[in-house]
Amino acid sequence: MTPSRGFGRGVSRRAFLAGAAALAGGLTRTASAATRARRGVPGDRLRVAIVGAGGRGGDDTADLAATGLVDIVALCDVDQRQAADAFKKYPDAKRYSDWRRLLDTEKDIDAVMVATPDHNHAIISIAAMHHGKHVYCEKPLAHSIWEAREMARVAASTGLVTQMGTQGHAYEGTRVAVEVLRADMIGDVKELHVWTDRPAGWWPQGVTRPVEAPPVPPELDWDVWLGPAPMRPYNEAYVPFKWRGFWDFGTGAIGDMGIHNLDTAYWGLELGTPTSVSIKDCSPSLTDPAAKETAPLWSILELQFPARGTKPAVTMLWYDGGKLPPNELFQGEKLITHDGGSLVIGTKGTLFTRTWHGGETDVDRFLLLPRKQFEGVQMPAPTLPRTPSHHHEWASACLGKGTTLSPFSYASVLTESLLLGNVALRAGKTIQWDRDGMRAIGCPEADPFVRPQFRAGWSF
Repeated sequence: MTPSRGFGRGVSRRAFLAGAAALAGGLTRTASAATRARRGVPGDRLRVAIVGAGGRGGDDTADLAATGLVDIVALCDVDQRQAADAFKKYPDAKRYSDWRRLLDTEKDIDAVMVATPDHNHAIISIAAMHHGKHVYCEKPLAHSIWEAREMARVAASTGLVTQMGTQGHAYEGTRVAVEVLRADMIGDVKELHVWTDRPAGWWPQGVTRPVEAPPVPPELDWDVWLGPAPMRPYNEAYVPFKWRGFWDFGTGAIGDMGIHNLDTAYWGLELGTPTSVSIKDCSPSLTDPAAKETAPLWSILELQFPARGTKPAVTMLWYDGGKLPPNELFQGEKLITHDGGSLVIGTKGTLFTRTWHGGETDVDRFLLLPRKQFEGVQMPAPTLPRTPSHHHEWASACLGKGTTLSPFSYASVLTESLLLGNVALRAGKTIQWDRDGMRAIGCPEADPFVRPQFRAGWSF
């Protein structure tokens, strides 16, 4: 199968590099005023198609429907078993198994939500934007750095409303934490620690490719599921959820949860792109054959972010697979969950996000440490808009009311920063990152991990 006509477009090297440089430095671009005005007729409802209607996509669909701003008019999933619940819940929505046919058929939809495995995010989102549709794409934004940049470039050129699915970005606690960081309440930040418990107990990593080749279930379109990824036999080891640790499809723990767990600090500190990433430790050994197929069982990485104006450079330590920062950094505080968090260490104090976001309720709200020092402290005056939900923010922006705060211009740089960790792991060495050239300096073996080769017949 080949993608349908209408979304393959070339771009000159000069235009690409100019766009990439602008995107790397711009974190707040949103849809054009003309686009917002066109969508902003009072009483309008957003007509949305869902690509990847099962699994996480089912949750996204329910959250979108709950906004009261949208009509779910089409559902698409390559696995009819996964989408069965969504098909029952939205019986009036048209059903598809191939997103290309959906985009060619459903001319009247306004927007597309993409909730597929990581390796299909870019090709579907870019196709949707070339069809003139606003896009909400699940995290991480893309499977590779090049794809993330292309998504941001197309979003900027079309002026469409975009949002990456990091729902914690919309929580009250997250936005207050960002305001705290920008008000310099904890002073200059030079040290940052971010962690997650994944993949332990969630999906396999540190494993080799399965050798069995059972028949493809009749309800699954394996060719479309693979999309741009290299061809390989079907195996239940990948579908529906355990693909996340395999390099050809997923982005491991740093892509799956790093996008959430770093977001508060990254947004508040306006970190930009790292200049280097080094491997402090990991398991299994990078010489193990499993390392060619999946991310390691656990890793500890160091990312160096450069100074930004008067703000100092920041050293970030990333821990996954259940590894944690040194105990003394928690200052006696306990974790309320083990799914992840961050410690933003400043010269006047520490901001501690105790789960994968800054806080949805008072129970999981971030802490300022030492507690005694910040007891009763006044939070800064709000500078960021508030919203009922991440999905509401996107739907409202598509209808011309407000803007999104996690558009592809922001999301692409956050995603690039974290995917550089995977580039270092796959190259097996420290990398020095040339942002403008989009390459690891003196490390040509990293090139395929920055811009992968798409399977024949799949491009954008």
